[in-house]
Amino acid sequence: MAMEWNAETLQFLSQCFINTLSPLPEPRRRAEAALAEAADRPNYGLAVLRLVAEPAVDEQIRQSAAVNFKNHLKARWALNPDDPDRVVVPDTEKEQIKGLIVRLMVTATPKIQAQLSEALTVIGNHDFPKQWRALLPELVVTLDELSQANDYVSVNGILATVDSLLKKFRYEYTTNDLLLDLKYCLDNFARPLLQVFQRTAGYLDQAVASGSANAIVLKGYIESQTFCCWIFHSFNYMDLPEFFEDHMDEWMVEFNKYLTVKYSALEDSGSDGLAVVDDLRAVICENISLYMKRDEEPFQRYLNGFVEAVWGLLVAASNSSSRESLTVTAIKFLTTVSTSVHHTLFARDDILQQICQSVVIPNVMLRDEDEELFEMNYIEFIRRDMEGSDLETRRRIACELLKGIALNYKERVAEKVSAQIQSLLASFSQNPAANWKHKDCAIYLVVSLATKKASGTSVSTDLVDVESFFGSVIMPELRNQDVDGFPMLKAGALKFFTMFRNQIPKAVAVSLLPDVVRFLVSESNVVHSYAASCIEKLLLVKDEGGRARYSAEDISPFLPALMTNLFGALQKPESEENHYVMRCIVRVLGVANISHEVALPCTNGLATVLTRVCENPKNPDFNHHLFDSVALLIRRACEQDPSIISAFETSLLPILQVILSRDITEFFPYAFQLLAQLVEFNRSPLPGNYMDIFAILLLQDSWKKSANVPSLVRLLQAFLRKAPHELNQQGCLSNILGIFKNLVSSRSTAEQGFYVLNTVIENLGYDVVSAHISHIWFTLFQRLQNNKTTKIVKSLIIFMSLFLVKHGPEKLVGSMNAVQPDVFFQILEKVWIPDLKSITGSMEQKLASVASIRILCESLPPSHSELWGKMLDSIVTLLSRPEEDRVEEEAEDLDFSETIGSNAARFQLRNAGRKDEDPLPDIKDPKQFLVASLANLSSHSPGTLPRIIAGNLDPANQAALLQLCNTYSVTIV
Repeated sequence: MAMEWNAETLQFLSQCFINTLSPLPEPRRRAEAALAEAADRPNYGLAVLRLVAEPAVDEQIRQSAAVNFKNHLKARWALNPDDPDRVVVPDTEKEQIKGLIVRLMVTATPKIQAQLSEALTVIGNHDFPKQWRALLPELVVTLDELSQANDYVSVNGILATVDSLLKKFRYEYTTNDLLLDLKYCLDNFARPLLQVFQRTAGYLDQAVASGSANAIVLKGYIESQTFCCWIFHSFNYMDLPEFFEDHMDEWMVEFNKYLTVKYSALEDSGSDGLAVVDDLRAVICENISLYMKRDEEPFQRYLNGFVEAVWGLLVAASNSSSRESLTVTAIKFLTTVSTSVHHTLFARDDILQQICQSVVIPNVMLRDEDEELFEMNYIEFIRRDMEGSDLETRRRIACELLKGIALNYKERVAEKVSAQIQSLLASFSQNPAANWKHKDCAIYLVVSLATKKASGTSVSTDLVDVESFFGSVIMPELRNQDVDGFPMLKAGALKFFTMFRNQIPKAVAVSLLPDVVRFLVSESNVVHSYAASCIEKLLLVKDEGGRARYSAEDISPFLPALMTNLFGALQKPESEENHYVMRCIVRVLGVANISHEVALPCTNGLATVLTRVCENPKNPDFNHHLFDSVALLIRRACEQDPSIISAFETSLLPILQVILSRDITEFFPYAFQLLAQLVEFNRSPLPGNYMDIFAILLLQDSWKKSANVPSLVRLLQAFLRKAPHELNQQGCLSNILGIFKNLVSSRSTAEQGFYVLNTVIENLGYDVVSAHISHIWFTLFQRLQNNKTTKIVKSLIIFMSLFLVKHGPEKLVGSMNAVQPDVFFQILEKVWIPDLKSITGSMEQKLASVASIRILCESLPPSHSELWGKMLDSIVTLLSRPEEDRVEEEAEDLDFSETIGSNAARFQLRNAGRKDEDPLPDIKDPKQFLVASLANLSSHSPGTLPRIIAGNLDPANQAALLQLCNTYSVTIV
């Protein structure tokens, strides 16, 4: 029933909103529940809006109601596909709300006005402009009235709303619909925007000229102009509209004025006042950068004035730590100019010198806030400093300006910057303790201005000789025995070593590695993170031919200290889940020689970390590397010494059982993969506790979460390979085949189902599976009939091929035809022959081609000449043509709604995989096997095969077959 607006409703809503503000939980919960129930009734939103408009109601209640109204519209204005049952605001109520909200917003107090402005934006994002044609004309009229009345609190409320509505022109993908919306908004708001911009400019000039302007009045005008400039940006973002081209002078003259005039009454009233004016200047820099990129001729006449104005601002702002946003946007504008046809503005030597001294050095030099970030939030510091997300910071953007100028004046920029670097280093040498930031600045300049080569990870620089700079500037920091002294300088040195690792000679790098290992014990999170990253990246370096530069022998002298320090770093405060350290552990374990003496301490260290993260898993990236390092350690240690498996079981099995028993579901896929490794590296018969774990695989609940499926299949395969007879004796085969049936019946898990089935066929004798084979074929035929996809067809061909090489063609043909008469030849003709060419993967290609050859020569008589010829044609295609020429991607398989791939892939451990075993170790070359088999068959009936080949094979395949015969000196007679 619709909510009527009357005294009773006013009382009910008022009381509810009072109680939502109560400090007592019980009345607050009751009020929230009552409002949630009432929200399903028609006209609820309208009633709340009317309550907000009631001047007699307490301001706090109306503010609470305004927040509720905004959230109500967010949840219910449009249908939510994630919650289709939620009641949506009826159309009649929507129209009434639209008719009231602009007037109410304008007359509301500032806090309520802000909530109603957001609510209006929510409506606008769905309905504007097509379903709310009345909005823009109403806003235009209201804005004109308010600006004429000099009511800038309300003017700014309107402009903030318009700005929110038009932001989409800056962020959304350009479509015809969006362009039509832009045209509508330009037609209705471009002129009114200019009018209010000019009117406000007049008020502002008048206030400044009269000398009577106070900070509050100026703030209202400046904020209004800032909103106008952002709306200008939205209108001009996609292209330069004709209206703005015709009125460029009106805008650009004002822009230049705001960049050059100082509004002392506001700017000197406190940092907030300066920030308000700087916000206006920053958006103006964005706008003139936008026009620079357009490179429109009419704009060129303003360019010199803007460069001069921005330059003047920048020199002043660069010396202030609080003017980051303005500095960044100003430098971005100059960078845009430097890379344009107007780069000659920066050609003079004195200008280049001034840029280096007055812009670059002051902005690159460390500030107090940089040191604070380094100490208080190491993750954010590294994200900006090492991972390149600092493009919007003044340090990086200053270097981008130099890079822009260097596009046209490379040698001169290098000369000026090199001189600055030498000056900074000389200053450091005179007083290292006081001037350490100068050395940091020099290192940062070299690192940030380095250019990455087109291929690979190598970087180069024209500013310094890398080896000389490394020896004189970087090595002293790395050799310094005080790992905690001047940590920012140590971090810079480690970053330089990491970045220029390819250019540092191996002998020098190896001699320094023990020093880098020392820095892992630094108390600074940034320093020990950079040390770990440096070691990890060094171990990735490759020389010519792709050979790793650093080997196990290079790190073995200090390997115990390295592993001790890495695990020690994970004990440092805030580094308990440091993924730079854990990635280094994975890399070292992949390179080092994992002896018994190394494996046992590493196992204990990783087990300690595993136990800790199980208490509160919170860092997915760290956790993945952690489990991958365990998988790598198991694999490499057990490959070298199989007896060490018992030590892994002692350390890891209790933790894995905790994961399963405590239902730590995000770790289930990892636990199953590690268990699969432990099963595979064990000797048969498996210990009894493993068979207890196997029981988990038979529980239906284990398979419900899609992310678990690949890991569960991996574990099931491990049990089938290691203990096939035990599983059969315990009568588990029926349960395993039940799992196969469930998996293969779903499109998202069908491939995993075939993995289970293939492992059953590989590891159990025909006497065991024969009782179930009819059910297997029935399931597969049904799946093929219900939903035939490329993946299913390829998986079926691989399975049939494996069945054939394990149990022979007679059993394959006979078991299939026992389910449905003559079905083998139907599948051969309609599935196997046409889709054989789609098989990929070297092992799979070998298996499918050998099985096909055996069918051709053992089960398919040449009297079926056409079918025989087609089969041979497909085999030759598979063996002679590259994958890209024979495999077509089929869109039908791209089913993103059901696929488990993206979900499960992030849990796959790179080091927990198992190498596929070749089911045909005796056949080295399937091409040779083909021509030998054909020659043998042809000797029994000479003249038959050449005739079939000539009549049925593609000419290219006939030529390929002849080439194969010549290669292996075989003749088909």
